Amino acid sequence: MAIQMAWQIRQLNNESAGPPPSTATGSRFPSGKRMTTMKGEEKEKDQLAESLNDLFVNVSTLVKGELQGTNNLLELLEKMNLRVAEEYKGFGDVASGLRVFMEQLKSKSGGFDEYVQQIDSIERQITDFEAVIIMLDKYVSLLESKVSSVYQTPPP
Repeated sequence: MAIQMAWQIRQLNNESAGPPPSTATGSRFPSGKRMTTMKGEEKEKDQLAESLNDLFVNVSTLVKGELQGTNNLLELLEKMNLRVAEEYKGFGDVASGLRVFMEQLKSKSGGFDEYVQQIDSIERQITDFEAVIIMLDKYVSLLESKVSSVYQTPPP
């Protein structure tokens, strides 16, 4: 794009320059002087065109460098995205394996539900049994104290 602009500017400079002023209206200078002025103007135009061409070549090189840098960054980003995608795929595989393992554990633990209910029932029965034992222990303590008081008291 910059090269096209440089080429268009160069063409415009060549077209708009037209004939040198000394040849268009006649010359106040002797003919030898007119040739020298015409050659000097051509030399300046060539230097200007060459400078503009160098400028646009350098701008073009700069733009190409910037685009190459951007392209390199995009390639790096693409590689990073692919690497992250591979890593997340591995995480997905692990998660899938864990899901299968959890389903297996659930199916195995389903068979234990009956036993868990039996254990809960036994635990309730033990709690009730402990309450009865505590009550019987108090009753036995009361009986012991009565028997002990009967043996300690002399007969009348």
